[in-house]
Formats: sequence, structure tokens, C-alpha cells
Amino acid sequence: MTDSRPSRRLRQGRASLAISFFVQGAIFALLVTRIPALQDRYGISDGLLPLFLAAVPILAGVGSVGTEHLVKRMRPGLVLRVVQPIVSLALLSAGSGTTVWQLAVALAVFGLTVGALDASMNMLGVSLQRAYGRSIMLGFHGAYSLGGIAGASLAWVGAHWDLPLPTLYAPLVAILVPAALIAGRWYVDHAAQQADPAEPAQGDGPSVGMRALLPLCLVMAFAYIGDSTVSNWSAKYLEDVLHSSEQLATVPYNVYMVTTLLGRSFGDLGVRRFGAVTVVRAGALLAGGGFAVVATAPGAWAGMAGFTLLGLGLCVLVPQTFAAAGRLFPGASDAAVARLNIFNYVGFLIGSPLVGALGGAWNYRAAMLVPMALVLMTIRYARSFSPAPAGYGDGHERPRTVDVG
Repeated sequence: MTDSRPSRRLRQGRASLAISFFVQGAIFALLVTRIPALQDRYGISDGLLPLFLAAVPILAGVGSVGTEHLVKRMRPGLVLRVVQPIVSLALLSAGSGTTVWQLAVALAVFGLTVGALDASMNMLGVSLQRAYGRSIMLGFHGAYSLGGIAGASLAWVGAHWDLPLPTLYAPLVAILVPAALIAGRWYVDHAAQQADPAEPAQGDGPSVGMRALLPLCLVMAFAYIGDSTVSNWSAKYLEDVLHSSEQLATVPYNVYMVTTLLGRSFGDLGVRRFGAVTVVRAGALLAGGGFAVVATAPGAWAGMAGFTLLGLGLCVLVPQTFAAAGRLFPGASDAAVARLNIFNYVGFLIGSPLVGALGGAWNYRAAMLVPMALVLMTIRYARSFSPAPAGYGDGHERPRTVDVG
């Protein structure tokens, strides 16, 4: 009887990559939740601040494109081991400078390296999932959500106790950087765990056709438009539209993050049981329903119920989109992931200004219907998440296991 358990090396690789996802979630949350403190520290005007904020995802897209070419010469695991400490140190630099140009340089470095980090982490996740022969991508993104909750909580402590940014960031970076470096010793790259010796290496495999990848790119952008809507507008929506208290207005994003974590913690089981297409369709319907509840909510508590549905629905889309890209281009998954990752930042750049412009020109209830419609369009592209007919052939696939990427 064949042992279907993954090898010890694969299990170690999975745990170490989950640590890196956690660290990245914490670092990113420590940046975005303390933007007001950065603005005060450097005396940046409200008019100039959006330029700084927009530069980060734009440069992250550049970093993701660069990573596509970089991994042709070095393994994604090595890229991740190099850039993750740089991202953390860039955060510390952003919080420790004294002049605007120092912040600009720190954020530029942060943006470029975070794009490389996101791309390389998901490259490793896709290849490791392929070696496992079953869905594990949602678990990695669940670790990211857990890191985000931890980072946001620590940022709240810093704000509550009025800690200077260097005092908040320095000890955390001193812990997170060594943790990431130690975890990096057990990364498993596709070259080390490639199942089929006849399968071409990533650099020699088939090219990535953007026409075939485009549906997944759109789903990625739609998901992040929805995510950025919650991140940037949930508090304002509850306070200004649903007339909640200022304290209650801070709750929806926390609820959203917790439900995102819960959904990703159990999402892999759903993919294994029902398949990726069903899970993606269900997630899109839940997210669309969440936006509908938010748009029509008579009060704050109903609005929070809508944001809860949003977290449960949106949380499955991004991990499954990366997995589908790896499945679609099994011989060039690194390039597919790097290109797909760009649309993470496209959605982030579009979402917040789109809702703000529509809310100002029209009203915020109606503005919520736009990300709702975009997320529901994911259902149209759900076939792109269909499993390939061929199995992995790596010794870990079970007869009734769903092919996941």
C-alpha cells in the first residue's frame, strides 16, 4: 500500500513558507495601519500623501515583473530569502527617517522588494502545492491574514501608548527578520521537488500566453478592488452612512480580517471536497451578497454582517487564482504567477479611488454596487479554475483528490 503522506522535506517546506507569509502579513499591516503616524512624522500634506501611497503598489508591480526574469537565473526561494529582510528593514527605515526624501527612498525600496517578495512567495506556494497534490494555498494566505491581524494589533498598541515609530518597529523587525531567515533554510523550490524528470524546467518551459491568463488577471484585480474597498472605506461608511459611533466604525475591518482568516483556514478542505470551481463560485456569490447587504444596510450592525460575508467570500479568490495560474502553465508557473501578481496592485490602485470618486459624485451606497458587480463577474470566469485532466504523478496524489495546481 502506497504511503500518501508528503515527505518530511515537503512538510518542513510548507511550515517554513507559512512563516514567511505570516511575517509579510505583519510587516505590511505595520506599514498601512500607521500611515497617519508617518504623515505626521514627516509633515506630509494631504495632497502629497496619495502620491506616496500610489508609488508603493506601482513599484511593487515593477518588482513583480523583474522577479519573472530574475527567477530564470536563481531559484524563487533564494529571491525570497534575500528580499524579505530588505522589506522589513525598509519598514524600519520608513519609520526612522527625518526628511521626506528619506521616506521616499524607504518606500521605493519597500515597493520594489515587496513586489518581488509577493511574487516569489506565491511561486513557492504554487510549486509546493503541486508537489503535495492537494490544495494548501489557502493555508499560506491564512498565515498572511494571521500576520496581518498580529501586525494591526501591535500597531494599535503603539498608537494607544503613543510609541514613536522607531520604538515600535525596531524590536519587531529584530524578531521578524531572524525568524524569516531561519525559516528560509527549509524552503522547497520547484527545482528540488519537481515530480517528473521529463517536465521542462521553468526557464525552458512553454511561454505564458496573456490571452489564456487574462481571465485570472481580471479575477485577481476584481478581488483586490473588493479588498481595498473594505480596507479603505469600511470605517468611513459605517460612521458617515450608517451613523455608527467612531469606536464601532473601527470594528468592520477587524471583523473582515478575522473572517478572512477563518475562511482561509478551512478553505483548502472545501477545495479538496468540492473542487476549486465550486469554491470560487461560492466565494464570489458570498462576496457579492456581502456588498449587497452593505449597500442596503439600515444600520451599523447590518453593515457589519455584510462585511462579515465579504471576508468569507473574498478570502478564497486570490489563493485559488494563483493556484489556477500554476495549473494552467505547469512548465512556466513562476512566470505566470509573477504576471498575475501585477494585477494584485492594479486592483489595489483602482479600488479605493474608484469607490471614493463614485461616493463623492453619487453616494456611497450606490458606490458599493460597483465592486459588487465586479466581484460577481468572477462567476463568469470560474471555468478558468477547472482542474487539468492529468494528475501530478508524484506519489502524493490520491485517487479522488482534486487537481489543484
